[in-house]
Amino acid sequence: MYKLIAIDMDGTLLNDQHEVPEDVKNTLAEAKRQGIKIVLCSGRPIGGMRSYIEALNLDEAGDYAIAYNGAFVQDTHTSEVVAGLSLKYDDLVKLYDLSVKLNTPMHFFDEERLYSPNANISEYTILESYLNKIPLRYQAVSDILPNLSIPKVMYIDHPDNLAQTIQSLPDELYDNYTIVRSSPYFLEFVHPEVSKGNAVKKLAEKLGIKQEEVMCIGDNGNDLSMITFAGCGVAMGNAIPEVKAAADFQTRSNNEGGVAHAIEKLALEPLKTINK
Repeated sequence: MYKLIAIDMDGTLLNDQHEVPEDVKNTLAEAKRQGIKIVLCSGRPIGGMRSYIEALNLDEAGDYAIAYNGAFVQDTHTSEVVAGLSLKYDDLVKLYDLSVKLNTPMHFFDEERLYSPNANISEYTILESYLNKIPLRYQAVSDILPNLSIPKVMYIDHPDNLAQTIQSLPDELYDNYTIVRSSPYFLEFVHPEVSKGNAVKKLAEKLGIKQEEVMCIGDNGNDLSMITFAGCGVAMGNAIPEVKAAADFQTRSNNEGGVAHAIEKLALEPLKTINK
């Protein structure tokens, strides 16, 4: 029996119109009624998850969400951050200097805002602010307070340009950060101990839930760690090949209610058999 289901948002929970399909809503509500913990697990900041958390009633006592690709685990009822790892000012300076050298735009977050150090703000930064409904501020790196907590830095560019940037990254960067390409135009840098898989593991341990009782559903590179950690890793029909290869089960696409299909088939139908 699965006791915790961690679900990526973009490309997984949400369809291409950034909506939760009605059948997915109904299935999540039924899973929660059956006592299964439903945990949204996203690269988004918590502010960009909040409206969905509220709409799905995932802000009640005992509910949690994972933001910034695992940098924050938050109790959504009390807003307490129960686990968190952030980058430091020195990391920001290093990544900014490299972005200038590689001619790649970047942006970064604190716990409440999105910042662009580029006066010519990228269209992808504007998209990020719009999708997450969080304030956007232009701020030179030299003007950032040294004690700022930075959950995530992102390199952002046209997919072809970003692919060239990735090829040019120094090898030692991978020793200092967890680096994932979360979409064709987003490359994300977080604390080296941060991943969705580690965050799900920490939350499961906190709740006394065994690894084999965890299901994780995702579609992209930043979901791979939780897909491989889970007792049952589920790849969306629209997932990248690496996620499909690592998964235990492949469901329908995000536009075909893939989350609902997986939870119904793997979690709810077996419960009906047990309860007969």
